Amino acid sequence: MKCPRVAVYPAIALALAGAGLAVTAGAADEPHKAQIEALRKSLEKYQDYKVAVRDLYLSTVGCVHYSGEKMAHHMEYAKGAMGVHFVNVTVQGPPDPMKPNVLIYEPTGKELKLVAVEWLVPLTPDLKERPSLFGQPFMGPMEGHEPLIPKEYVHYDLHAWVFKNNPLGMFAPTNPDVSCKDSDFALLEGPTKMMPGP
Repeated sequence: MKCPRVAVYPAIALALAGAGLAVTAGAADEPHKAQIEALRKSLEKYQDYKVAVRDLYLSTVGCVHYSGEKMAHHMEYAKGAMGVHFVNVTVQGPPDPMKPNVLIYEPTGKELKLVAVEWLVPLTPDLKERPSLFGQPFMGPMEGHEPLIPKEYVHYDLHAWVFKNNPLGMFAPTNPDVSCKDSDFALLEGPTKMMPGP
């Protein structure tokens, strides 16, 4: 399967997220093991990115990775990568544990391998509390991750590494075992500013 050369669409740029929640590997996901396994099975078809595109998960092209830089009043991401985000802007409303609005792929040679999913929730006036799934509170709120997301797009998000083990934990935002070295569009992102929430 070849890497897609899909342009970054403005609507996708507004929907892309880049953070999650770090926990000890295997600890927090154990009570939700059956639900996570059901999620994994329901998304298996998206191992083929072309199926994801047909279902309106559209590629942002950039392979996102972080240096581990820390800044006061900014979100902290361990050194590692997320990968290439495929965003479905038609998935809206409260986060659905079986319907993430972001699929994340790792470039491996000339192929893309599905490694994780992400739920992205914009901060709106009607959002009264921090969202959570699988017993995990979302990270944020935070500014959008430039250059893919405008700073004005304040949001919460949560990653789940359901297709690749993450030594930092299933819900960590970055994975040191994921690499952007095989991507023509590696994108090193810096820390994202934290914002006040409900």
